Amino acid sequence: MSSKRYNVAVVGANGAVGEEILSVLSEIDFPLNKLVPLASARSLGKTISFNGKELNIIELTSDIFEKEEIDIALFSAGGSVSAEFAPYAVKAGAVVIDNTSHYRMDKNVPLVVPEVNPEDIAKWKETGIIANPNCSTIQMVQTLKPLDDVYGLTRVDVSTYQATSGAGKTAMEELVTQMQAFFAFNLDEAEHKSFKHQIALNVIPQIDVFEANGYTKEEMKMVNETSKIMHKNIPLSATCVRVPTLRGHAEALTLTFGCEVDAKEAREILRKAPNLVILDKPEEALYPMPATCVDMNETFVGRIRNDNFSKNMLHMFIVADNLRVGAATNAVRIAQKWVEMEGDK
Repeated sequence: MSSKRYNVAVVGANGAVGEEILSVLSEIDFPLNKLVPLASARSLGKTISFNGKELNIIELTSDIFEKEEIDIALFSAGGSVSAEFAPYAVKAGAVVIDNTSHYRMDKNVPLVVPEVNPEDIAKWKETGIIANPNCSTIQMVQTLKPLDDVYGLTRVDVSTYQATSGAGKTAMEELVTQMQAFFAFNLDEAEHKSFKHQIALNVIPQIDVFEANGYTKEEMKMVNETSKIMHKNIPLSATCVRVPTLRGHAEALTLTFGCEVDAKEAREILRKAPNLVILDKPEEALYPMPATCVDMNETFVGRIRNDNFSKNMLHMFIVADNLRVGAATNAVRIAQKWVEMEGDK
């Protein structure tokens, strides 16, 4: 491992994911030389806290990556921002780790979950960019990979229960505001801007826009990203639902394999897999829930059981903090792996 220390920029440092990236970086032994928090001109004058210090937010400009001699640029400020400014970071010699959807399906950009396809990081030099997958995809493929290696997946069916934080800070605030309105007996008058419908005391079976095939863009992200990450065209059907929680995406998985599977054996396979935690004692009411995964960097798996009718099917329930596992933690783990690979040279 190289002893080099790196200048790291966080683009969108005061956003929901940016704040989590800062938290994750502060918790680990990352070879950090200098942290540069970047955001739009609207955030000038604001500060962020990092390792006990207050750092001024710096305006994101086309030449800031060169001025600050950035080695690693973590983008989490929206697809249009990544589209405009990531090329400047690459031109300045930085590796870009992009949290948005903009580059995910670019055939020349690796789409990486370190527990699943770390070898793809080596392709970063083709474009200078590594893409971070969608939040709902990350926790799912972490679970799929070890089982696919042993049994061979032939199909995945998934229903998601996605927290409001997946739509950003304003969406979280909207849920809180609507619940306050409910207790004030005027929920009917509460506005809903982040979602097409009231989210408090409701679930909305739509995340992102619908496409011609009847699936939403979010659902098709799970389909297409899973195939790219796992290098395998796995038939997958997703139903993505927004639920009135603040953090933590839950997913109900139905997995079909090319051979018979045993739930007990599968449980032990998953127990040994990296960054998975088994919570599976239903007799003790122990199973994954969003409320117990907040600020955690692992994906929690439970309700693992065989299908009642098909011996080659398993069902399970998985939960992860979408701002961490589904975004910030995965991005930082990519950066850690990139540092490790570059240091080996």
